[in-house]
Formats: sequence, C-alpha cells, structure tokens
Amino acid sequence: MGKYDEYREKVVEYSKMVFSKGYTAGSGGNVSMLIEGENALAITPSGKDYSRFTPAEICIVDLDLQPIEGTMRPSIETGMHAAVYKNRRDVNAIIHAHQTFASVFALINEPIPPIFDEVLFNIGPVVDVIPYALSGSPELVENVVSKLGNRCNCYILQNHGALSLGQTMEKAFANMELFEKAATVYHHALCTGRAVSTLPESVVTPIFQLLQMGQDAEIKRKSEI
Repeated sequence: MGKYDEYREKVVEYSKMVFSKGYTAGSGGNVSMLIEGENALAITPSGKDYSRFTPAEICIVDLDLQPIEGTMRPSIETGMHAAVYKNRRDVNAIIHAHQTFASVFALINEPIPPIFDEVLFNIGPVVDVIPYALSGSPELVENVVSKLGNRCNCYILQNHGALSLGQTMEKAFANMELFEKAATVYHHALCTGRAVSTLPESVVTPIFQLLQMGQDAEIKRKSEI
C-alpha cells in the first residue's frame, strides 16, 4: 500500500456518501483530510463528478499548496481547506457541500442560533455566516479565517453553501448532517411566523466549554506527535 492510500480511500468513501445522500450534485463541493504528522492534506480533485472518484485521483498537497502526489488538479478550494487546518489545529477533516437548507441560509445571510442540545454539543452555539467572496479566491480564504476563532464546527458560506469541520472524517460528516437538520427545522420554524425559542445561556456556556475542552485535547495530542 502507498503512504497516503488510507487517506485517499477515506476521502473517496465520504465524498460518495455526500453525493449519494443529496448534499451536493455533480462536482460541487470538496472533501479533505489532514495527513497525520505532516503539514499536508488529501483533497478531492477539481471538476470531477463525486460519483466517479477513485482513490488514485485524490490529490496530496502540502499546506502551502505545493503538490506531493497525484496527477489531477486539486480542488479550487484547496487554499480554504489549508487555511482551516493552519488556523484550527483541532480539525482533521473538512466537508464543503451545497446541502439544500443550509444553502437557504446562505442566501438570506442568516446565522443559525443554538436550538438543539445535540447541535450545541457537536457544532457549537452558532452556525455563523462567512461573507461572500468568489470561489477559490484569496478573499474567500481571508473571510473564512476571520470566522474560525469562534471555535464552532460548521459555517454558512454566503451565496455559496456550507462548511463542516471535524476531528475525524466521521465527525465532519456527522456535523454536516446535524447542520442540515438544524437548518431544515429552523427554516420551517421561521416560516410559521412565530417566535423561535433558543437554548438559554445557562446551558449554552457550559456545553460549549465541553466542546472546547475536546478541541484543546486534540490540539495537545497533535502537539505531542
């Protein structure tokens, strides 16, 4: 087996899950994993249909976007993924998708507040909006980095889609699904025209502290490798 085969296979597996569950279509979005112990990542190639990926087509690049392995051009959003890994040391996997209800909030430029314990435990107290910039642009990278300090695990990309982070690929995918659930229910609740109840601060603060403790533990683990 090659040095990066495990990462390539995992990226392909979850890319196909994102596609099969309807969270994106065609070649939209991108999926990546941080290479353990290296300043490098495995990421989906540019312009390749999600249903047709093979492990050999997954690109390996360093965090300065220099190619390491692979013959295809990496996703146009590779810079965004690399910036997340550089600025959020607790993150080891990223899914950028175009799921329907998250995309609704991308169009109305509306963050999602803390509405469910489950979402708070895993994502944090808010799904914030990252201001619009052209896909693949340095401006988009800057806009993403400007929001990462809130230490939440999901973000709305204005007029674009959704960004979900995790300590593992499994967690990134689970966070993406929780994000879509919250967006769906919050959308329906807003459509009633009635006031939407959110979780009290007395619950939000201690639960978010637990999430941050897990993040800190992962940062410490990686610093000791």
